[in-house]
Amino acid sequence: MSHDDPDPTPLDLTPQTHVIARLAGAVRDDQLSEPTPCPEYAVHHLLGHLLGLTIAFRDAGRKDLGPTTDTDPQAAVPDIGPGWREELPQVLDELAEAWRDPAAWTGETRAGGVSLPGAVAGAVAVDELVVHGWDLARATGQAYEPDPAALAATHSFLAAAVDDPGRGEIFGPVVPVPDDAPLLDRVIGLSGRDPFWKP
Repeated sequence: MSHDDPDPTPLDLTPQTHVIARLAGAVRDDQLSEPTPCPEYAVHHLLGHLLGLTIAFRDAGRKDLGPTTDTDPQAAVPDIGPGWREELPQVLDELAEAWRDPAAWTGETRAGGVSLPGAVAGAVAVDELVVHGWDLARATGQAYEPDPAALAATHSFLAAAVDDPGRGEIFGPVVPVPDDAPLLDRVIGLSGRDPFWKP
């Protein structure tokens, strides 16, 4: 992926983290083994991924670098522990708090074992929350209304990476979506997912 700095203006992640917390809170135990738009993940794996990335980007925003920011997210299949229902909303709040500090968006940081500018890390964090929020909503049959500012930022981030030769390491091939489709559908297509995916 390109590491050119996106717009460094800090974006408040709080509205989108609240969306994720509401979605996760409504997941029933009997849905944890259901499939998701991520072929290798059941719902409990997706929740584990959300938990792990939230911790990693919280610490990246704090510039608190160590095992949480240096571990390759592909190193192991993520999963949840017994306390995930309490832990996930707590770390989502901590993530939003970390990125409310303008200093999080400046300088260099690390996430997923990759060094990158703070503004890029922030953009990636927003993208992860928006796209995986859709994954979770679709997998569990919930309505999904992402934060409009986060959705717009994600579209800009993904659209800028369409021709990046490194995008295949992170995203699947772009799924064509009509130009007049809703912005969320276009974002999901740019992320390599089918906007019409159903379990």
